[in-house]
Amino acid sequence: MKKEYKLESLIYYSKLTLDKEHIVKASAADIQAKLDEYAAQGYRLVSTDATDFGFAVYFYLYFERDA
Repeated sequence: MKKEYKLESLIYYSKLTLDKEHIVKASAADIQAKLDEYAAQGYRLVSTDATDFGFAVYFYLYFERDA
């Protein structure tokens, strides 16, 4: 069976704060919106990854669906 794949990348920037979870809090709503958007199109989340570079954190969401 043929599959279709999508990659969504989201970038969040660190800021000076005492709240060490500020990126998680800031990104949760955006990531949920992307999950809902792709689920409505028939995609399912199959993998995730995250990396940091300087003051940025990159989240990668990997989706697939049957073609």
